[in-house]
Amino acid sequence: MTGIHEESSTVTIAGRKSEILVFAAAGLRFGLYSPIVKELARSVLITPLSGAPAVVEGIVNVRGAVVPVFDLRARFRFPPKPVELSDRLVIFRAGERTAAFRADSVEGLAELEPGKVEDAKKVTTSSGYVAGIAKLADGLVLIHDPETFLATAESEALDAALSADGRGKSK
Repeated sequence: MTGIHEESSTVTIAGRKSEILVFAAAGLRFGLYSPIVKELARSVLITPLSGAPAVVEGIVNVRGAVVPVFDLRARFRFPPKPVELSDRLVIFRAGERTAAFRADSVEGLAELEPGKVEDAKKVTTSSGYVAGIAKLADGLVLIHDPETFLATAESEALDAALSADGRGKSK
């Protein structure tokens, strides 16, 4: 597993630079602000979790911790794709929860200059799961706020599924 060093990252504050981890899934480029990214890992078999919302692909074991894998394809209504050896897990913090996205590939860190992130609400009214849109030299990147990826009811259903499975809330 490859670690991401939080100390070298900056948080998005007006007038300051920030970094995002850029990755691809379903032919789209996504990003997460680097301070919330914990690590990258090769994809492993994802165990389905009975009772979890449809936007949770399942769970994986990361050094003894049960980590839910959020499904970008399901959230954006793309067809599912089986896990491949080349896939990567982007493991991150979403509030109090540790979770992961399965990515087709990871491009790496991209530095954002001030003013290069557009508020998603200014571009579209259906931006619910996208926090911003980064304008990079080689194209656009949809930046996620993982705390808003699950609706309240989905988060509660995930917690209930994890509890029913005997594994408790992921930490």
